[in-house]
Amino acid sequence: MSVRIGQGVDIHRLVPDRKLILGGVEIPWEKGLLGHSDADVVCHALSNALLGAIGEGDIGRHFPDSDPRYKGASSIALLRVVMDFVKARGFRVGNADLTILAEKPKLGPYREAMQQQLAAVLEVDPRDVNIKATTGEKLGFVGREEGMMAEAVVLLEALS
Repeated sequence: MSVRIGQGVDIHRLVPDRKLILGGVEIPWEKGLLGHSDADVVCHALSNALLGAIGEGDIGRHFPDSDPRYKGASSIALLRVVMDFVKARGFRVGNADLTILAEKPKLGPYREAMQQQLAAVLEVDPRDVNIKATTGEKLGFVGREEGMMAEAVVLLEALS
């Protein structure tokens, strides 16, 4: 098969006294995402999309939260490992489209930095990584600022 599509989703709870890291970028804010790793929902959703596209399950299978090696791990570093899996299976990223659901903070000022970080790991032009952000319009766990969610879709192309 010359192209493959993957889709990924991730959700984490917001808590005080944690760094907020999205797309490999630290964003100054009063809350951060709770998780075994740095809880970067953007990198987690993207990793899940990539793993799904190559038929390799999800990040929980490869980096379980029961494994102390991943305690506090950088999700952008885990994404690099996932990209090694993608390349080993004979694929490269064509493009990635991501949506971040967060009531606060405003993410527009950080979009380009996230795009640059992710593009470097995915080995694509930054224009091939699209990042959108939306609020929960005060509805649900996102709207109540209890958590954040990210969704990702990727297109992989065969290397040969």
